[in-house]
Amino acid sequence: ATDGDFNVGLSDPRGLETYIEDKRDSGTYLSVLGFGRGNLQDATMQSLAQNGNGTAAYIDTLSEAQKVLVDNLTGALFPIANDVKIQVEFNPSTVAEYRLIGYETRALAREDFNNDAVDAGELGAGHTVTAIYEITPVGSPAQLSDPLRYQAAETTSISDELGFLRLRYKAPGEDVSQLIETPFTSTGTPGTDALFAASIAGFGQLLRDDTYLNDWGWDDAIALANANRGTDQFGYRTEAVQLMRLAQSLSN
Repeated sequence: ATDGDFNVGLSDPRGLETYIEDKRDSGTYLSVLGFGRGNLQDATMQSLAQNGNGTAAYIDTLSEAQKVLVDNLTGALFPIANDVKIQVEFNPSTVAEYRLIGYETRALAREDFNNDAVDAGELGAGHTVTAIYEITPVGSPAQLSDPLRYQAAETTSISDELGFLRLRYKAPGEDVSQLIETPFTSTGTPGTDALFAASIAGFGQLLRDDTYLNDWGWDDAIALANANRGTDQFGYRTEAVQLMRLAQSLSN
């Protein structure tokens, strides 16, 4: 637990990261809980938790403490997959453009996917991870870039595929990763969880004033989230909608 202002003992950011990485490699992970107001160093907390294969959270209410320390505690304490890496290859015959939304601090070089010495993220018990890509289909008037001159010839046997997914992970205590790979196609109408995740991704882009949003705004994000709250057992999705409305009021 900290306010993120490391000014006693080992306080150099790079020295802290090295120390935490050494402990991580020996099997001791670090999660960081932020408390206090006025001097919270969230970026430092996020960086250290990431180096320690843990999570970072800011405890500002009793309900947030309940979520982090009770509801989601198992996932933070018991990783079930280490160094999880995702690689997606899109089919140029169906996808003209794409971009990954988020994950800036977890980006890997292409060659690092097969390198088991390169650290990646952990997946805890009961946790799920969603990678959201925005794509532009071939032939769409929304395409921003010019078509490529030198493009691989279309293979008719896979022309219905949107892309190919590769996933690597290490079982706890193992040093060699396992590979899972599969092609994927359009599944039609996305489910409630996917649509809610899309609303949160849009919310994040609105907060960053993303240049690719065009006329997609606060009302769209709120409507999409509100319509896809699902069962919302712990009320987290309802809280997210409330935060969206608060952010909208502050942006006006």
